[in-house]
Amino acid sequence: MKKNHFLSTVLLLTFQLFYSQTFTLKSNDLGGQSTKKQEFNGFGCEGENTSPQLNWENAPTGTKSFAITMYDPDAPTGSGFWHWIVFNIPNNINEIVTNAGNINSNLMPKGAIQSTTDYGIKGFGGPCPPKEHGIHQYIITIYALKTDKLQLDANTNPAIVGFYLWQNTIEKASIVTYYKRN
Repeated sequence: MKKNHFLSTVLLLTFQLFYSQTFTLKSNDLGGQSTKKQEFNGFGCEGENTSPQLNWENAPTGTKSFAITMYDPDAPTGSGFWHWIVFNIPNNINEIVTNAGNINSNLMPKGAIQSTTDYGIKGFGGPCPPKEHGIHQYIITIYALKTDKLQLDANTNPAIVGFYLWQNTIEKASIVTYYKRN
């Protein structure tokens, strides 16, 4: 009897470990390609600059807050391009609604800070690759953080925010979407 109980316990633990849910980021607004809805309005682009809906699940134990970034590693800058930086999202939140990246919409959860992007604006700055530069990838990442708040403000540049994220990340999950201007 003990042998069967031991075997059942080992199988159950193996099943739980193998099939445990992981920290995952999803979007109802994004597929494999960004659209004019997300495209930046300015900098030569004429899109709607609407930030996507995002939701996440299975945050790791110990998560005290979240942060979101959107980064284009293909930008011809030598260092990529930061399109969206949000931090101090409370740990009881698991969704950002469509257009929450518009700082005038007041749709971001209370306490969340949208800091300066590489466009020099606060809030969401959608894709806007140079014409004829080919397909760019946009990496949207949710960070589960071990601190309630990053001691930063809305004027903090992306490199400094990135340093604090690196220091405080428990786990992260990403969505990759692509965009090209002709």
